[in-house]
Amino acid sequence: MKVFVTGASGWVGSAVVRQLIEGGHEVVGLARSDASAKAIEAAGATVLRGDLEDLETLKQGAAASDGVIHCGFNHDFSRMPEMCVVDELAIKAMGSVLIGKPLVVSSAIIPASDGTGNIILESFPASVTAAYPRKSESAVFSLTASGVRTMAVRLPPTTHGKGESHGFIPMLIRIAREKGQSGYVKTGGDRGVRWSAVHVNDAAKVYIAALIKGKAGSVYHAIGDEGILTKEIAEVIWRKLTVPVVAVPSGEEAVKAFGFMGHLLGADGFASGKHTQEELGVAPTEVGLVEDLELGHYFDV
Repeated sequence: MKVFVTGASGWVGSAVVRQLIEGGHEVVGLARSDASAKAIEAAGATVLRGDLEDLETLKQGAAASDGVIHCGFNHDFSRMPEMCVVDELAIKAMGSVLIGKPLVVSSAIIPASDGTGNIILESFPASVTAAYPRKSESAVFSLTASGVRTMAVRLPPTTHGKGESHGFIPMLIRIAREKGQSGYVKTGGDRGVRWSAVHVNDAAKVYIAALIKGKAGSVYHAIGDEGILTKEIAEVIWRKLTVPVVAVPSGEEAVKAFGFMGHLLGADGFASGKHTQEELGVAPTEVGLVEDLELGHYFDV
C-alpha cells in the first residue's frame, strides 16, 4: 500500500512509518519543517511539505494514497480549542478524497467513559468537554456514510519507550526535578488513579493493523498495561531521583502543582484493549511502563 502519514516525524508517527516501511509499504510523510523532512527521508519515506492547516496539501497527499494514518496534532495546550478545530478540519479534508479507502485517526482513552467509572472499553463514547475539546472521533465517523473506511485509535495517557521526550512521563520527571519531590494526585483514598499505558512500538502495530483490516466505524484501543496506579509511577521516579513522594489533593491544588496536567493526573484512564487485540490480531510484546521506567533511560540527563 501507499500510505500517507501525518505527524510522520513525531513520537508515534515515526514508529508507524518505520513499521510500515519494514512491512514493505510505500510511505509519504507530511513535514512542516526542514528537520521533520530530514527525519522522514532518513526513515526511507517520501516527504510532502505542508502542515495540518494546509487543507489542499492534505487532500493532495490523501488522494494520491491507498490510505491515511493521521498521527499529527499540534499539542499547544495554551490554544487547545483552536488546535482541536484544526484537527477536525484536517480529518474532514482528507476524508473528502478517501471514498472507498481507509482513514485511521488518533484519539485518546481518558475522555471515553460510560459514566460508571468502569474499565474503559472500545464501545464507550468519547466525550467532548471544555477540558478536552478534541473531536477526532466525531469528525472521522461523520465520513463513514460517504464510503470512507473510518477508524479511530485511542492512545492511553502515556505512550512510552526509549527516546520519548515530550509526553507526560518526561513532564512528571521534569517537575520532580524542579520541585524536588515526586507527586501524584490523591483520589480514591491514598492510591492515586489508574492509567493505562502502551509502548510506542505496540501502538504502531495497532494503527497499521487497523489500516489494513479494520472495520469502518470502529474504535480500537492501543493498550499494553490496562491500569497502573499513578502512585506507583511516582514511586519509581522517587527511587530513580531520590526525592520524596508527595500526594497532592485533586482540584486546584493539583493544577497548581502540575499545571494543565493536574486535570489529567486526577482522571482515571484504565482501559481494556482485548477487543482490539482479538479483532485485529495484534498483541503487545514490548515492556510495560513500570519496567520501562526501571530501565533508567528516562532519567538520563
